[in-house]
This record gives sequence, C-alpha cells and structure tokens, in this order.
Amino acid sequence: MRLAATGESQALSTSMPRIDALTGLRWWAAFFVFTYHIQVFAPLPTAVAAFLGQGFFGVTFFFVLSGFVLTWSASPRVSQSTFYWRRFARVYPAHFVALIFAIPVFYTFASIPDPAWVKPVDFGVLALSFVLLQGWSTVPAILFSGNPAAWTLTCEAFFYALHPYISRFLNRVSTRGSLVFVGTVAGIAFAYRIMVVASPSDTFDGVPTPLIRITEFAIGMGLAWAFRNGWRPRVPVWLGLSSLVGLLMGVTIVQRFIPDTVAGWVVGHFTNEFVILACALTIVAVTSEALAGKKSIFASRIQVLLGQWSFAFYLVHATFVYLFLLAFGNQPQSWWNVVWLVVLFVVSLLGAAGLHHFVEKPFERRIRAWDNSRKSRKAAKISSPTGSSTEPTQN
Repeated sequence: MRLAATGESQALSTSMPRIDALTGLRWWAAFFVFTYHIQVFAPLPTAVAAFLGQGFFGVTFFFVLSGFVLTWSASPRVSQSTFYWRRFARVYPAHFVALIFAIPVFYTFASIPDPAWVKPVDFGVLALSFVLLQGWSTVPAILFSGNPAAWTLTCEAFFYALHPYISRFLNRVSTRGSLVFVGTVAGIAFAYRIMVVASPSDTFDGVPTPLIRITEFAIGMGLAWAFRNGWRPRVPVWLGLSSLVGLLMGVTIVQRFIPDTVAGWVVGHFTNEFVILACALTIVAVTSEALAGKKSIFASRIQVLLGQWSFAFYLVHATFVYLFLLAFGNQPQSWWNVVWLVVLFVVSLLGAAGLHHFVEKPFERRIRAWDNSRKSRKAAKISSPTGSSTEPTQN
C-alpha cells in the first residue's frame, strides 16, 4: 500500500530538496521549551520569566513543523508499512533510553514521595509510557508519566498513524485545494475552542490531547502540499518571525497588565490557535526564502547541527532540570539564575549529543537496515525457482 497511487497528483513524482533552515529553526523551538521548564528550578526576574512562561508553545511549533516536513519529504516509493517502521526507528530508541534515564528522577518506591513532584512507582502507568499511550489520558499523573516531556510523542504517534490517510486526500487536490484544506482545519481549531469556551467547564475535560492537537499537524501537511504543488508565496522571514515573537510578547503583556479585559479574555482562550497561525506563517516564510535560493540565518552549520540534536535535547532537558532541582532545591528568583540556565543548557546539550550520536542515529540506521534486509529476503522468496518471477511492490 503506497502513500500515493497511480493517477493521483503528480506533485509526489519529484524529489523535494532538503530545507536546512527548518532544521535550524526547530532548534529554537526546543530551546524555548527548555527556557520554560527551567523556571521551575531557577526563575529569572518576573518580566523575563513571564515571556519565557510561553515556552510551551514551542511544542505547537513542533507539531506544525512535523506535519510540514513529513509531507514535504514524502515519496511514492515508500510503502505505508515502511513509513510506519521508519517513524518507529526515528523516535523510539531515543525515547526508550530517555525514559529509562528519567524514571529514577521522577519516581520513588517510598510510600510518601518527597519532594511532591516525585511520584510513587506504578508499573501499570509506566507501561503506558513505554508504549507511548500515556498521552491519551487527561489525568496529569498519567499524561506526564515516565519522562514528562514524552507526552508529545503520543500525539506524534497518532499523527504518524493518520499521515498516510490525510496524504491520500491531499494527493488529489491542487494548490488552491491545499490552501482551502489549511483554512478549513484552522477554522475547525477555532470552532473547537469556541465550543470549549461556550460549554460548561467540564464538558471537554475528557477529550484526549492527540485529538485536540491533530489540527496543528494537519495544517503543516496542507502547507507542505501547497508548496509541492508549486505555491511560492512572497512572505519575508522577518514578517513570520515578528508575528510569532510579537504575538508571544503581546500575550505576555496582556496577561501581566490587563488580564481582566476583552484582550485578556481572548488571550486566555485563543492564544494557542493564534500561535498555530503564527507558526505556520513562520514556516511558510522560511521555506519560501529557502526555495528562492536565499541564504538563511537558520541554515548555518551550527544551527543545523543543533536542530539535528533537538529531538534528543527535548527528551532529556526536563529530566536534567528536575535532577538539578532535586540536588540543589528551588533557587530564588534572580538574574544570577542565568548562570544556572547556562550550566543546565550545557549539561542538557551534552546529554542530547550523546543520545543523538550513540542511540538515536545508530539505532535508526540498524532498525531501518533490518527492515530493508527483511523485505529483500521476502522479495527473493517470491521469485520463481525456474527463473520467472512476480514483481514485488516497490518500497
């Protein structure tokens, strides 16, 4: 079963160039999440801490970018089963090792955990974390179980499961159809938020996070397909970046100074949806610049390298933050905490580099090679002993 079928859109017939600037940009999203988490250990002064408190929106950027990159790089030569296997090879080895590292930090066998954020060992809950199902629960002790940062991988696994099916729809639409798809999905995201706001407070409490966040991934997919169909909007990078940074700064100001206003109400309920649009605009701007052959500040060698480490960095940084919290206790709010930020950044980066180079990449290569070898042996068995053969499906 292929991601594209004969007779569908020909946009998949051409191999798309790698966009290094998006890899570099991914690093900054991971770093923003890091600055958010470090506030629980060593908070910076209020004004800065308030802005860094928006760092969890880096996850929103990840989700939109994930949909974009997977669709941009899709190939009709990759079967659906191979696609799933490659996503497993890409994600699971690093997740498994990061989870093993996280458990001693976040769990204890003591009947009364100390400190309060440490949880008693529950093998059933931890089992959900090992198989990436914890994100389907809305109970915090389960949702953030195991490695707390890994709840996003439950969402990604769900997105990967749907990607081939959404792709089949997009394969049949034009550039305009792709953009209509993006607009429709964005409308669904806002409509869902309106229903949440208008309904009793507990009506949507049981809706799992992967279902809520699929719109972010799908918007990225639709934008990538529009580009594959030849869409080349002239969106300057400064506009995309300023829309994202300016929005987060505006949210920070509103929440701090005028929360009890109409603006405060809008910010309190719809920030994530506006951030989705700002993330999408930023990705469109960076992609447009790259495809136009312009140099990007995000495509430097060091930023691309950091972007390649960003998944591993995301998986380990929270564990290091809480390990420092366990060892040194909460630090008073101060500019001196920049020192802690630098130290934790270096430690997390070294951990990420080790996880990337010794686990993530080598195990991905081995798992993919094993699958390729298995498929080759299977194809060989199909061949007739007399020399005639049945042509296998190309993967």
